[in-house]
Amino acid sequence: MGVALKIIPVMGKHNIYSSNVYLVLGEWKRIEDPNTLVDVGNDPSIIDIIENMNTGIGKNKVEQVILTHSHSDHTGILPLIKAAFHPRIYAFSPFMEGVDHVLKHGDMLRVGDGMIEVIHTPCHTDDSICLYNKDQGDLFVGDTPVIIQSVDGVYDDNFYLAMKSLCSRDIQTIYFGHGAPLSRNAQDLLQASLQNLRKSLKNKKE
Repeated sequence: MGVALKIIPVMGKHNIYSSNVYLVLGEWKRIEDPNTLVDVGNDPSIIDIIENMNTGIGKNKVEQVILTHSHSDHTGILPLIKAAFHPRIYAFSPFMEGVDHVLKHGDMLRVGDGMIEVIHTPCHTDDSICLYNKDQGDLFVGDTPVIIQSVDGVYDDNFYLAMKSLCSRDIQTIYFGHGAPLSRNAQDLLQASLQNLRKSLKNKKE
């Protein structure tokens, strides 16, 4: 089946430090395909922007939210998003206020007309996750440092295992918490990052 998630960056209008926010829709915006925000950021102006988007007839504009981690630039307007759209809220941390469902590594969630896999990637924070859609090779990483260009970083074995797991997947496009998506040579850059991570761990132990 040809699954085609629509991934729409939602850009706020205010000069506020905020993460990227992605609205993910199904190709045909069917009732059964949940409109999903990956992170909510910290800029309230995105609410009006979403209100004016075509997200499907007879559906809530935002039916669920998945948070990549608990930092305020990714979660700051969560109470406003909940008040505006009444979505289900998913996050890995059991301590975040406003979360309806605590995720586990390996969970599968329907997003738009596809499925995403929850991959725990502890490094930036203990509750950091990446979200992987196998059909298109999309990877949402939040602030997880999946592109590593130095061998002098400070990492641990748990993050190495998480990166090794990511690199075993067919990844075509990486959607970062800050900055533009990466759709060119994503797989090669991840493999190079894994090598640099391995060298960093080796240097740390010597």
